[in-house]
Amino acid sequence: MIGLLVVFLVSWILLHRVFRKPLAVLGLAPTRRRLRELVVGMLFMASVAVVNFLGQAHLKEISYELNPDYGLGKLLGASFWVFKAVLLEELVFRGALLFLLIRFLGPIRACLLSSIAFGVYHWFSYEVFGSRFILMAYVFLITGAGGWMFAYAYAKTRSLYAPTGLHLGWNLVTALVFSSGPVGDQLFVEQGEAIAWNEWFTLLFFALQAIVAPGLVTWYLARCYRPVEAEETSGPGQATVGA
Repeated sequence: MIGLLVVFLVSWILLHRVFRKPLAVLGLAPTRRRLRELVVGMLFMASVAVVNFLGQAHLKEISYELNPDYGLGKLLGASFWVFKAVLLEELVFRGALLFLLIRFLGPIRACLLSSIAFGVYHWFSYEVFGSRFILMAYVFLITGAGGWMFAYAYAKTRSLYAPTGLHLGWNLVTALVFSSGPVGDQLFVEQGEAIAWNEWFTLLFFALQAIVAPGLVTWYLARCYRPVEAEETSGPGQATVGA
């Protein structure tokens, strides 16, 4: 919580004191459209995560069983951790800095820089910096693609609700449903020993996470939302969804 408060304070200082902009430009106030974007983003990435884990389980010939020791305490503790981690990352990587980068560099270059920073950050959060090149490249491309998707969602919707929904959908299913993450065993735990993993299968699920999901989100946002430049001239919060 201290980290979130610090990021909020730094964002306020950067926007209000330095650039004379209110925190409202980050799209923090809930509206019907923003809440819908949050829910749709969560459902989409939760579905992608389910396909990813169940598909890999089928091909690896493993299964998931209900955790008999799972209870409300574990659920609440893990949920709080995931929400806090996602909100912190969104404020850092899709908050004030991305808003300013979009204004000075334009949306595409700003989103690319944000995605690169997000990928590099995960070298350290996943503790793979200095490991084999293939592993570092894999982590960078997977998380960098996610970073692009989240950044582009912010740029097009002009709010943190859409990227937060996308981010939460993946992380909640990954950590709370399939117990893959730092919060330990959760709802389902992996059973059995995986068979030898075909490299083509690795490529298939890499493409799902790094190409298919970000590509679909990018296509949808580009098709259904007005260009960022048009939103800038009409004022914050004026983006509309079209056909």
